[in-house]
Amino acid sequence: MRSLLTFIWLAALTTAISTLDTEDQLDPVLDARSTPAFSPKAPFHTTSNLNKGRVAYHPFSDHFSSLRHYASPGHSPSSGQNPSSDHNPSSDHNPSSDHNPSSDHNPSSGQNPSSDHNHSNGQNTPSKEKQPLNHVKPSSSTKRSSSTKPTTSPKTTISRTTTTSIKTTTSTKLSTLPGSSDSATSSSYTELLSSFKSTSSIKPTSTSSSAIAISTCAGNTADERTKWCDFSIDTDWNEEAPNTGVTREYWLDITNITVSPDGYERIALSVNNSIPGPTIEANWGDTVKIHVKNSLTNNGTTMHWHGLRQNYTVQQDGVPSIIQCPDAPGTTHTYTWRATQYGTSWYHSHYALQAWAGVFGPIVVHGPATANYDIDLGPIMVTDWSHKTVDALYTSAQTDGPPTLDTALINGKGTFNGTGERYEMSFEPGKKHRMRFVNSAIDTAFKLSLDGHNMTVIAMDFVPVVPFQIDVLDITMGQRYDVIVEANQTATDYWFRAIPQASCSENDNTNDIRAIVRYSNSSTADPTTTAWNQTDACVDVSYSSLVPHVSHTVVSPALQDTTLGITVGKDNSSLFKWTIGMDSMKVIWNNPSLLQIAEGNATWETAENAYLLPNANQWVYWVIDTQLPIPHPIHLHGHDFYILAQAAGATYNASTVTLNLANPPRRDVATLPASGYLVIAFYTDNPGTWLMHCHIGWHVAEGLAVQFVERQSEIAALLDTAEIKSTCAAWDKFNSDTLDIEQDDSGV
Repeated sequence: MRSLLTFIWLAALTTAISTLDTEDQLDPVLDARSTPAFSPKAPFHTTSNLNKGRVAYHPFSDHFSSLRHYASPGHSPSSGQNPSSDHNPSSDHNPSSDHNPSSDHNPSSGQNPSSDHNHSNGQNTPSKEKQPLNHVKPSSSTKRSSSTKPTTSPKTTISRTTTTSIKTTTSTKLSTLPGSSDSATSSSYTELLSSFKSTSSIKPTSTSSSAIAISTCAGNTADERTKWCDFSIDTDWNEEAPNTGVTREYWLDITNITVSPDGYERIALSVNNSIPGPTIEANWGDTVKIHVKNSLTNNGTTMHWHGLRQNYTVQQDGVPSIIQCPDAPGTTHTYTWRATQYGTSWYHSHYALQAWAGVFGPIVVHGPATANYDIDLGPIMVTDWSHKTVDALYTSAQTDGPPTLDTALINGKGTFNGTGERYEMSFEPGKKHRMRFVNSAIDTAFKLSLDGHNMTVIAMDFVPVVPFQIDVLDITMGQRYDVIVEANQTATDYWFRAIPQASCSENDNTNDIRAIVRYSNSSTADPTTTAWNQTDACVDVSYSSLVPHVSHTVVSPALQDTTLGITVGKDNSSLFKWTIGMDSMKVIWNNPSLLQIAEGNATWETAENAYLLPNANQWVYWVIDTQLPIPHPIHLHGHDFYILAQAAGATYNASTVTLNLANPPRRDVATLPASGYLVIAFYTDNPGTWLMHCHIGWHVAEGLAVQFVERQSEIAALLDTAEIKSTCAAWDKFNSDTLDIEQDDSGV
């Protein structure tokens, strides 16, 4: 039975519906925790015709790719850790040898490959040297104000100006991370990472040890989390960050698998044969190098590092049609970025719906925190799930609106109608536990809670906040929250709940999306605890509570000419298309914006939905609004934005709305409320082509996206044009030689 949400959705469309006046119709395309959620125990099922169209499903042998992770002070892996020798595609991952198109797949299960998945038709001694966070920035006298809430001393003020050099501290052997190539262990940091190492079943290569050597900096300890080497929670990472000299190196493999995370078997995509994929883990100031191999047979892919600013490294942002061409099957793309921010996030494919087919995993960058804790429980990813693939559901999403999903998973585990298994966590009585929440869903806003326990929120997205307590946490798609929970209740078992909000999300398993927190590892009983009282609503955590620890002031922002209004209509094929601002986005896989800029031929057609921001170091702000009773999680690449105003059921009026310029909440995902407005600002200090889009997967595929072309004249000098062209050439050759896949979505 379709819910009230569907009724509201359809009713809204009867008043808002219009035929898009365009002949250029969009054709939809495709879009870690260190504990893999559900790894197949039996050989993967082979399938027929699953590699056509939007998502390629090619199961190969029952071989687990190790998460290859090396940490080094800027050099290659040591002897015995040669990626080329233990990651040999000709031996481990040869699709041609393992793929049997005529065998095991049973179309009667509701996954007919010909109909559901073929859319081609329809440390050194620390130094005090000064250098930029990533690249040299142009000089400017423009300032933006910043002040810090110190932890122990009176309030200090930092003058934010781009002429100020960036302080860096070189500390080549910093802290411990599991799976790195050096051998010494940091006793002060082992406790912090113990939960990762004890639960990890994606093992590093056999020659890797569990920690790297420590020189002069060991991060922090349980009773001084506000500190971090020569830096602290008071350091404004927009202006300065450590430069550790350490490079963290990972190998990720995009593969096809058969899974049954809730007891119902289906085909999926994965990272290193795991959903979620392995955790990308680093310390604040490390360089991270990640090799992403596309082991699919008939689909491209990319990888986006959600929430990372990519300051002066726009080419690493991983968005097809904007940053790069898709990576062709059999190719490997190396992404490199500096961890100038710290906290919790995730990586995911940005190629159509692949992120919600299984190509995603968590990111943890260790750094200071605004409150002390004893044990880090690691990332907790919550994602909605269906027994049909998202690509099988995409047709109905285009014609009828968002489909009802079957259930949701917590770190890749769940139950449905008495089958499956629950994710479990252990509390140590009397200790404080850090939990890192990520909403990786395609179309579900959740309320998260732990029966009988309050949570202390310490970060939103990558931004540390002044700690505050809450019992039920609202988290929309793409958002992250770091919380601390003290194990101060009766030593028994408790339900951890993730409840989809019916006013904007449809799910058939609303009351049974749960994990278990146990005070005793010997217990196997189901909890009998009671949930907190809560009201169904698709909202953000109150912004009066979300106070950034390091205070920023937005100075004289310039209102941009165009309000970014959001509407929906149907095109000439009667398919839903979302419009924001000028148009419904449609950008082309093999003609990315960066390539156009590099070649000097960017003309910015209307469907590219490009907004030009030529001025450096200027505050700009935008009004995003909608008359539809549907909230949207708005995500910006390349920046955190500052939330100046937000209201549901209201029309923005510049003469009556007071903008909050004094330390407003800042983050990279915020909710545009139903029938309301969201006013956001950012500072133009990062040249690039930056996507902003709704993080509901159906909506971005249907065009709800814009790109900000920031300081276009400076972008070409930042690019490795040869690499962009090489990626595009490989993609063009693959596509022309094989299926000639037709792009059928927005391109991002």
